[in-house]
Amino acid sequence: MPNSKLLSKEVQAALRSLFEDWIPFNRTLGLKVISFEPSGATIQFGMRPDLVGNYTHGILHGGVSAAVLDATAGLSIMTRMAYDSVDDALETRTARFKRLSTIDLRIDYLRPGKGSQFTATGTVLRLGKKVAATRMELVDENGEMIAAGAAAFQVG
Repeated sequence: MPNSKLLSKEVQAALRSLFEDWIPFNRTLGLKVISFEPSGATIQFGMRPDLVGNYTHGILHGGVSAAVLDATAGLSIMTRMAYDSVDDALETRTARFKRLSTIDLRIDYLRPGKGSQFTATGTVLRLGKKVAATRMELVDENGEMIAAGAAAFQVG
């Protein structure tokens, strides 16, 4: 179970910077962290012409949906790891993130990605010593689910 202590502003700033600034592809997608919770994280991004897959209908590209859900899963795991080690030094916690990598990703596309703003939420189902399991959801600004996913990540 995650530690019930809150993440310090320093840890939140480090996680936000790692996710939004240090990962070039997340910058390309325009991903912004909305919240860190003991069970996972939430991010948002806006629709742009360069994210469209179906140009006749202006629908979000399926690859963008998959990439966003994959990134959300990774951030959710980092967040859970940070909550579980809230008493450790910041450098100790962030060093653990270097071992994270996707080993399985499944995406179910439920509706066309129409809209101007999208929100992705990830929930860590299990964080083991070697593997973590997550679930993710992508919704539009009206709360309509666009896609859902599940992922497994190597963590150790």
